Amino acid sequence: MARASSHGSWGLLVLTSVVFCTTLSALHLPAGTLMGCMLAGMVLSTRGVQLSVSPKLFVLGQGVLGCLIARSLQIPILLKVASDWPIFLGISVCIMGASAGLGWLLMRSKILPGTTAIWGLAPGAASAMVLMAEDYGADVRLVAFMQYLRVAMVTAIASLVAHFWVHASATNLAPADWHLFVSPLNLGATLLIALGGATAARMLKITGGALLLPMVTGIATQNLGVVDLELPHWLLLGAYALIGWSIGLRFSRSILAHAWRVLPRVFGAILALISIAALLGVALCVAGHFDPLTAYLATSPGGADSVAVIAATSAVDAGFVMAMQMVRFVMVLALGPPLSRFVALRQRKLPV
Repeated sequence: MARASSHGSWGLLVLTSVVFCTTLSALHLPAGTLMGCMLAGMVLSTRGVQLSVSPKLFVLGQGVLGCLIARSLQIPILLKVASDWPIFLGISVCIMGASAGLGWLLMRSKILPGTTAIWGLAPGAASAMVLMAEDYGADVRLVAFMQYLRVAMVTAIASLVAHFWVHASATNLAPADWHLFVSPLNLGATLLIALGGATAARMLKITGGALLLPMVTGIATQNLGVVDLELPHWLLLGAYALIGWSIGLRFSRSILAHAWRVLPRVFGAILALISIAALLGVALCVAGHFDPLTAYLATSPGGADSVAVIAATSAVDAGFVMAMQMVRFVMVLALGPPLSRFVALRQRKLPV
């Protein structure tokens, strides 16, 4: 599992990860396992512990994440999008434009290297954006820092809005489903899609393919009724841990010091993105006659998993909220790479 490590170092990493994951989960933070493992990796790597995750295991983690995304894109959501496509397209384009513009400003200030700012502010699933960013030349460590800071801010603000709007906390999570599996056949098919698709993408050197190929295959097979994607809790925890460790173990003291220096500007950019999304929510509420909380959650920039929990425990149109989140995520996946290439080209033309 590691290129140069001792059993003791891996044991320390696992123990530290358990402490962080338990703490974050107790605070009801989204993606607590992934963030906890990433933080544990950061702590050890910045103290001279030399560990690394095997590329084969990292690819498996990406494949499982691709299947998780695919499971969210089922026919009811796709039909809802088709019936109100101008609203979904317009809102998604506006939020993506705002994130790209703010990322461009951060890039122009030269406080972040290359296309890191663009990927760091991309309003999609944080873990997916981090994985995509690495394949397109961004600094994955700083992208992870920006993405999970955005997730934390979006979740905190959305939870407060929902709490004071409906006078009930939106963070009462259902207990984790620790079932081993429902169907051995579906579980085997899911693992085949995750591992086979990710491995094929890696062998064929498809940029971002370790995530995208299992996702596309999962969407097709699921909606055609060929297989029900089976993702038990233990499998997701393993995938989150592999991805979190892979990112966290790459940090160094110098990169953490740089992240601390750019924190005020990054915080301001994320707050500006949340504010713009909130204004779009007001417009959606007025023009589309949606209730204010539904409009706000639908336009909230990213953190789809946490927004799903909030929507499910509040008096809102949860289907519309998740459909909007999924449309924007798919658009970021489709438009992120060409936007990254465009920004990289423009950056080379900027005066030094």
